[in-house]
Amino acid sequence: MNAKPFIHFDEVTKDFPRPDGKGTFTAVDRLTFDINQGEVVAVLGKTGCGKSTMFNLLAGLIEPTSGRIDVNGHDPFKEFNYFRGRIGIVFQSDRLMPWRSALDNVLLGLQILNKDKKESEAIARHWLTRLGLSGHENDYPHALSGGMRQRVSIARAFAVEPEILLCDEPFSSLDEMTARDLRQEFLRLVRQNNKTALFITHHINEAIDVGDRVLVFHRPARIAFEARIDDASRQSGRKPIQDEILKVLSLEAPAATP
Repeated sequence: MNAKPFIHFDEVTKDFPRPDGKGTFTAVDRLTFDINQGEVVAVLGKTGCGKSTMFNLLAGLIEPTSGRIDVNGHDPFKEFNYFRGRIGIVFQSDRLMPWRSALDNVLLGLQILNKDKKESEAIARHWLTRLGLSGHENDYPHALSGGMRQRVSIARAFAVEPEILLCDEPFSSLDEMTARDLRQEFLRLVRQNNKTALFITHHINEAIDVGDRVLVFHRPARIAFEARIDDASRQSGRKPIQDEILKVLSLEAPAATP
């Protein structure tokens, strides 16, 4: 791993206007953390704790109110175009275009990047095969199961050869067995291709299964607990980590009433 963090949040705060127009509310509060290259970090917290706001800040979709975000020496909001093809995103829903076949959905990012047509098709077919979808290249989303559609979504993310993968509860809509199998496959591909990944979840076991580290957020988004995870932690050491995370989450104070 590099000495310098690949992703660095430095005292990042994000405020939004209140719906009634009276002042602002804080979604992210002086958030500071680092992620090293090749590391997988799981972010865990209750609904509404600011996980998705942090996700959008890292993706460059919104600008912080204060503080600094550095991704490999670049600002994701101010240098948004620099990150085209460098960040792959997997959402909770597959977000496939229903009028495009599986192959054409995977091709989308490559087309946006103006990659060579013949080379792009070879890359898209390669990733569909890696995700177990050989023979389904010409199927449309309505003909695929939920797990298969999410596999297409993952293939689309990997196809552009991103440096970073951002995952927003990508398996939460799937049944337990499908989610487990796809999670294992996803992690295998991340490790084999040396990707850096941030994985948002609200399931404790999934966070432990996925992360090299687990960050637990309180509302507004700030780190209340951090645990480093290894193979021993996932086996004999899982229960103490689960108990500590549950304790931390139970101590979260309710948000103040405006």
